Amino acid sequence: MALKKESTDDVVFGIRAIIETIQAGKEIDRLFIQKGLNNDLIKELVKVARDYKIPFANVPIEKLNRITRKNHQGAIAFISAINYASLDNIVSVTYQNGKEPLILMLDRVTDVRNFGAIARTAECCGVDAIVIPSRGSAAINADAMKTSAGALNYIPVCREDNLKVTIQYLKDSGMTVVACTEKTDKMIYELNLNQPAVIIMGSEEDGISPEYLKLADVRGKIPMSGKIESLNVSVSAGIAIYEAARQRSL
Repeated sequence: MALKKESTDDVVFGIRAIIETIQAGKEIDRLFIQKGLNNDLIKELVKVARDYKIPFANVPIEKLNRITRKNHQGAIAFISAINYASLDNIVSVTYQNGKEPLILMLDRVTDVRNFGAIARTAECCGVDAIVIPSRGSAAINADAMKTSAGALNYIPVCREDNLKVTIQYLKDSGMTVVACTEKTDKMIYELNLNQPAVIIMGSEEDGISPEYLKLADVRGKIPMSGKIESLNVSVSAGIAIYEAARQRSL
C-alpha cells in the first residue's frame, strides 16, 4: 500500500521564510528541522520557535524530501488552519458567563478525519473547547477543516505542552475529569456530566495514557454487545459528548 503523501497546500519551506512566517503571527501546526544541522540560521530558527512556543521535531532529511523536493534548506513548517485559543481565557470566560464548562481533551488522536469528525460533533453539542497536546496530535490542516464541515472555524482549540499539568489545572478550576475508557465497570450514562467537566478521549491505538487515567476523577465506558471490542474514537467521542448534552438539557 502506498503511503499517503503530505499535502503541500499549507507548507512553508526555507529557513528565512519560516522565521518570517512565525514572526508575522501565523500559527504553525508542525515544524520539522533536519537532524544534524547546526548552522547560524538553524540556531536562529530554533530560538524563534522556542520564543513563540512552537513545537518542533528533528527529522532525517529523507522525511523532508518526501514532503518537497524544492530547496527546503533543512526546514519545513505546516501552517495551521486555525488560530489556537488560550485555555485560561476559555475557562474564565465560560464561568463568568454563568455556564458550567464542558471541555473535550484528546490524548494522541492522530487521524485527521477522526479529529475533524470529533470537532464537528463537539461544536454541534456546545463543547466550550477542545484541548490537544502540542506533540502527537492530528494536523489541523485543510483536510481537518473539511472533515469538520467548518466546525473548526467556531470551536476553540487549545494546544498544551503538558496534558498532565493541564488536567491538574482543570481540576483546580473546579472541573470533574471524566475518562472515557473500557477500564471500568461504570457506564458513561451513570456519570454526572451536568457539572463543570472535562472529558478525555484516548488514542486510536491504545486509549488514554495511564498517567492521565490516574488523574481522572471518574471513569465511564460505552456499553458494547457485539463481537468487536471497540468503537472508532470519533464515534465514542460523539456518544460521550451527546450524553453530556442530554444531561445538560434536562
